[in-house]
Amino acid sequence: MFRRVAVVNRGEAAMRLIHAVREHNADGGPRLETVALYTDADRDAAFVREADHAHCLGAAADRPYLDLAVLERALVATAADAAWVGWGFVAEEAAFVELCDRLGVTFIGPDAEAMRRLGDKIGAKLLAEEVGVPVAPWSRGPVGDPDTARETAASIGYPLMLKASAGGGGRGIRVVHSADELADAFERTSTEAERSFGSGTVFLERLVTGARHVEVQVIADGHGTAWALGVRDCSVQRRNQKIIEESSSPLLDAGQVRELKESAERLALAVGYRGAATVEFLYQPTERLFAFLEVNTRLQVEHPITEATTGADLVKEQLRVAAGHPLDGARPAEWGHAVEARLNAEDPDRDFAPAPGRISLLRLPAGPGIRVDTGVAEGDTIPADFDSMIAKIIAYGRDRDEALARLRRAVAQTRVLVDGGATNKSFLLDLLAASEVIAATADTGWIDRVRQEGGLHNTRHSGVALAAAAVEAYEEAEQAERHHLLSTAYGGRPQVRHTGSRTIELKLRGTGHRVTVARTGPHRFAVTVADGAEPLDVEIERFDDATARMVVNGADFRLVTGTHGPVHVVEVDGVTHRVSRDEGGVVRSPAPALVVATPVEVGAEVEAGAPVLVLESMKMETVLRAPFRGILRERSVPIGSQVEAGAPLLRLEPTADTEEGSGAGDPAADLELPRPAAPAGPRDRAETARVALRNRLLGYDPDPVDANHAVRRYLDARADLVADGGSPVAAEVELLRVFADLCELTRNRPVGEETAVDSPVHSPREYLHTYLRSLDVDRAGLPAAFRERLARALGHYGVTDLDRGPAVERAVFRLFLAQRRAATDVAVVTALLREWLAGPAPAGPVRETAGHVLEHLIVAAQVRFPTVGDLARGVVFRWFAQPMLRRTRAEVYAGARNHLRYLDRHPAASDRRERIAELVASPEPLVRLLGQRIGRPDTDTGPLLEVMARRYYRDRALEDVTVTRVA
Repeated sequence: MFRRVAVVNRGEAAMRLIHAVREHNADGGPRLETVALYTDADRDAAFVREADHAHCLGAAADRPYLDLAVLERALVATAADAAWVGWGFVAEEAAFVELCDRLGVTFIGPDAEAMRRLGDKIGAKLLAEEVGVPVAPWSRGPVGDPDTARETAASIGYPLMLKASAGGGGRGIRVVHSADELADAFERTSTEAERSFGSGTVFLERLVTGARHVEVQVIADGHGTAWALGVRDCSVQRRNQKIIEESSSPLLDAGQVRELKESAERLALAVGYRGAATVEFLYQPTERLFAFLEVNTRLQVEHPITEATTGADLVKEQLRVAAGHPLDGARPAEWGHAVEARLNAEDPDRDFAPAPGRISLLRLPAGPGIRVDTGVAEGDTIPADFDSMIAKIIAYGRDRDEALARLRRAVAQTRVLVDGGATNKSFLLDLLAASEVIAATADTGWIDRVRQEGGLHNTRHSGVALAAAAVEAYEEAEQAERHHLLSTAYGGRPQVRHTGSRTIELKLRGTGHRVTVARTGPHRFAVTVADGAEPLDVEIERFDDATARMVVNGADFRLVTGTHGPVHVVEVDGVTHRVSRDEGGVVRSPAPALVVATPVEVGAEVEAGAPVLVLESMKMETVLRAPFRGILRERSVPIGSQVEAGAPLLRLEPTADTEEGSGAGDPAADLELPRPAAPAGPRDRAETARVALRNRLLGYDPDPVDANHAVRRYLDARADLVADGGSPVAAEVELLRVFADLCELTRNRPVGEETAVDSPVHSPREYLHTYLRSLDVDRAGLPAAFRERLARALGHYGVTDLDRGPAVERAVFRLFLAQRRAATDVAVVTALLREWLAGPAPAGPVRETAGHVLEHLIVAAQVRFPTVGDLARGVVFRWFAQPMLRRTRAEVYAGARNHLRYLDRHPAASDRRERIAELVASPEPLVRLLGQRIGRPDTDTGPLLEVMARRYYRDRALEDVTVTRVA
């Protein structure tokens, strides 16, 4: 038994072996150690961290996993006595097997001869014909040049497949529909195969149209036993690259499954195979015919779904048979159903261009029936030098429906962000919801056909994504403005450049949009995504830097967002959108890549959609196309240069008849914006409008079109509320308190010294500016009274602790804006005070609370805003002084009437003089006059009572007129 296994692979494949070895050790078997062979690009990768030992092979750009000399030195240096290759790189390289044999290292897989016979696609087809496996018409050998290929293709018939003999992983395969396409396809396929696999040998095979891709998983022990464990269906492919796989096939009956398994076992036994292998077939459902494709002499990426349905651990079985143990016991039976989806770092909106980068967020799914195989962790980087796999998500269920449902849930639950990159998550969700996938009618060319017809391009929630990106751009600019305020305040002269709403130029799928954003509250925004459109009411609740809940016009959405340079990646309820800030025609690299072609010269005019640059990333070519018709003015990268993600590559200038970034038709036509919520009742409308007024007083942005719109909207809602029997005064008290607390911080005279010219005591305004220099109350030496006022003012922003932090900085920024805009916002307060003067006074505790706030408002605003002070005094008089005056006057007049009636009935009363003296001493002039007149002999008091009554009611009317004039 070997003891130290070198992992000649990376990422998820390497982690699969590490997990199997750890489980083997935990099960009490002879202890094994793992050695991770890595490149400089993976120095900090998860598999390097998790392995028992690690050895660097060198630079990833030198492709050391394919360099047998480098691998030989690594095996010797690490004292490895076994090598596991997984899939890819040298997994099907017979020369590496021979190298291991020469070094005395156990190769965990087949011997070199079996690998050559089955791994060579041409030899495998010949062998398949020998053992009775059905094969589609083909060239029966390699085609060495375009002329030979043309002659052979004519005999086979079009359409056909041009395939590399050493190809794999979906590479080295092209579909050819006619003789006109053959020469170019031959050159490109041969070149790609030579570059990727070290051999440019190609052959031709008849294309089986409308076919399903099925494959049989085999494990053999080299002692005459081979088990075909299951039949997988891998038909959901894009350009021959598998995306979704399932086991078992939903189309094959038991007889067909048995036939395929027996064919696969015959092939393995024919060469004395040892290890894991996969035999692949095409299946034509209409004709119920099979055609042999190839044998992969290695473990397949999609092997977990076979493990899920059989309970077998194929990697542990590989270790056992490599150590010489035979397959014993009963062949594992299949039960249930499993489906796998490949989560890749690629951009569906850029024709699935590789989009590697640093993984800034990775939250993988869990729950019943879910397995995730991955080789990365949050914070790791997906290098541009290797494949784009992030994780395989496997769902198991008792039947196919349950497995698919679990997979949909798991993919939707996945949270992943790649800085500067993208993922195919939303594309996976689209596939899993497609009727063709659900009904198992999708053939191997279905995705490519549908994409060419414009399908599977998900624009759902694009308007929400645009709004979210605009809000993030606004917040980024706001952060810079806060920094500017605090830096200028540190120098003693605080300044702000914020003028309210901000218009942001954005691009979504090549179409330009002018989006206006105004922050109308701590977490609320008004977002206008098209000229003349109604602003969206947007509220955001952030859970962390990447995830949030966004409510747009009352509709809920879940967001995952990330910003890298000018690009915003916004995932809305599982649908991912890439929104970029318009940079005047600058085209940037979508990923770390190599520039391989520059088809357009500087100064040339290009049409929209024309190729302008060709990049190579992860061994795949990506063609960048012109987003609009224009002239290439600059190109900053030559052929052969390596560029990073987001690097500027070239600049296009729109032609005179082209509006840069504009798409066809109305840019807002396809944004799918949620409609405004239905009108609420008077109470809800008044509350919503009152909150908007409060936020305006706190320094948040007013309506970008009409600053007084919020005031009018509230007054209208208030009138409806009052008409409905409601009283808004209790809620409005808070608005006046906010204004008073903020005004109090800008008083330029100490309390009680408003008329003083030179005061030895600092004013609140001076204390505030001192505080702004450091946002440290102790360092600023603020007195206790000002600290209390400052805490009260910041409390309106939700700040409960004056220690400096993001919350304090945000609050101070808005507080400063509120004070700078107070002369405009005073209209809110005067409008409320006029409503209070015109309406009835509240009763009970509300009236008492309002009185305290009015007194505070008079003191805080009387110097800077005398109109507010006058109106507040008018309300105090109307609600407090006037009722008291009326009560006192009523009591005096009632006493006078009692005296007059008594004296009228008792002219000779003994206490007449005393009663007259009490009237003469009254504080009311009329009562004093009456007392003086009745002191004369023979005065009739009856008419005097009538005069007194008329004067009393006239005085009340005059008081009301006075109050109205103040208002």
